[in-house]
Amino acid sequence: MRVIISAGGTGGHIYPALAIIEKIKEKEPGSEILYIGTHNRMEKDIIPARGIPFETIEIYGFHRKHIWKNINTIKCFIKANRKCKQLIKEFKPDIVVGVGGYVTGPVIYAAKKLGYPTFIHEQNSAPGKANLFLSKYADKIGVSFKTTIKHFPEYKTVFTGNPCSEAASKAPKMDKTKYGLSKDKQLVYIVMGSLGSSKMTDILVKTMNLFQNKEYEILFVTGKDFYETVSKNQFPKNVYVVPYVENQVQMMQNADIMVTRCGASTLSEIITLQIPSILIPSPYVPDNHQYKNAMDFIKQDAAVLIEEKDLKGDILVRTIDTMIHDEKRLQQMKNSLKKLEVKESATCIYNTLKEMVK
Repeated sequence: MRVIISAGGTGGHIYPALAIIEKIKEKEPGSEILYIGTHNRMEKDIIPARGIPFETIEIYGFHRKHIWKNINTIKCFIKANRKCKQLIKEFKPDIVVGVGGYVTGPVIYAAKKLGYPTFIHEQNSAPGKANLFLSKYADKIGVSFKTTIKHFPEYKTVFTGNPCSEAASKAPKMDKTKYGLSKDKQLVYIVMGSLGSSKMTDILVKTMNLFQNKEYEILFVTGKDFYETVSKNQFPKNVYVVPYVENQVQMMQNADIMVTRCGASTLSEIITLQIPSILIPSPYVPDNHQYKNAMDFIKQDAAVLIEEKDLKGDILVRTIDTMIHDEKRLQQMKNSLKKLEVKESATCIYNTLKEMVK
């Protein structure tokens, strides 16, 4: 199978795209892939490093506050559309796939205009602007949450789950002593994304000393942007601070409780690994989609929600203490997460693509 795939901007789009690529390669080792991404976002480093053929386009999202800047955005879209048409004609794909981010706009739009089959995937509970626009041009739409189906034409929408979940189910468990952690103590894993969060870092740094003399351990992942500053602080002996955890899903399997933002890929991994969690949605994302992602968990009693604005005093420590000593509550959360699980999501997406190609 020859596939053009596009996704960009954040790991929440890029890693599901990689999960789809890996599944295609697993099922059909001779497949050829072309990845189209932005020239200035995360994918420009991640994709070429994995040996995947990569082409860039210059494209930007629409500005809501500075409307006049959209003149340049429209010009870039027109130029990118022309380049995408050229790349598609040269590559001659069997199908074109968009996995989120504004970079997918001109890619899917050009493919549809040229008559190629198109598939898009939405990871979040509330769809992004790009996928809402592209829903008119996509032949099939995959979604991670059942609640998302109502936002798209039902006749062409497929509940697939998030493809990252299948990879999580097969990932080996990491030896946590690699990071200095004890083998026999409970672990609270705190992570706020690969780059971290300025506001949350300030809050968490103040919170760390409140874990003094707790019988469990804390692994606090600061994100690469904040590690240097955070590491200068003195924390209790049971608090371990690192900038980044390579192959995070392997470390997640050691967690008794996870404290995290509400990116769709991370949530899909929490579901698969059945990790009780405290969700702190970022209020700085478009359409407040992380809060909406979290609410899908809260309605099923599968997690605890604390909004960033409510993180005052020792509320986080008290919440962790209450959860970690309540085995019945933790097991109830795991049972609720199991009900949310979508098995073999990446395989489901592959089968959908294969059927469309046929």
